[in-house]
Amino acid sequence: MRQRAARDQQRLDSGAVTSPKDLESLQREIASLAKRQGDLEDVVLEVMERRESAQERVTELSDRVSAVQAKADDATARRDAATKELDEEAASVTREREVVAGSVPADLLKLYDKLRVQQGGVGAARLYQRRCEGCRLELNITEINEVKAAAPDTVLRCENCRRILVRTAESGL
Repeated sequence: MRQRAARDQQRLDSGAVTSPKDLESLQREIASLAKRQGDLEDVVLEVMERRESAQERVTELSDRVSAVQAKADDATARRDAATKELDEEAASVTREREVVAGSVPADLLKLYDKLRVQQGGVGAARLYQRRCEGCRLELNITEINEVKAAAPDTVLRCENCRRILVRTAESGL
């Protein structure tokens, strides 16, 4: 468009066109080309501004993605460390359980394992201040008297949840 406008201006300036009608037409065409060129330049400027705005948005979003990724990486590292710690603790507890299980009579261990499966992982509960910590219910007076009368090595069970009751100094007896 610029080349065409320059060529038409050169024709106009050279004096090669002598007809007033052709001169007027040529001037109108040059003015039309200039207007169109201005309009196109405005469009180009608008597109460049939009591109610049979009590029800024891309940079902003990229920074946010990087920040979120850093947080995710940190959370993953903490999760992995916690998982490793839990695995080590589970291995330690399993070893301790094996040592203790060796000193428990087989029939009591079998009962405990059966109850543990039935009760969601807890087969025995501490009797604390006359309350079973398995079901959180307080034993009635009759049950308390039975617990008091039982020999120290007797296996007692809660009447409500059927877990093995473990008597301690805090049992409230």
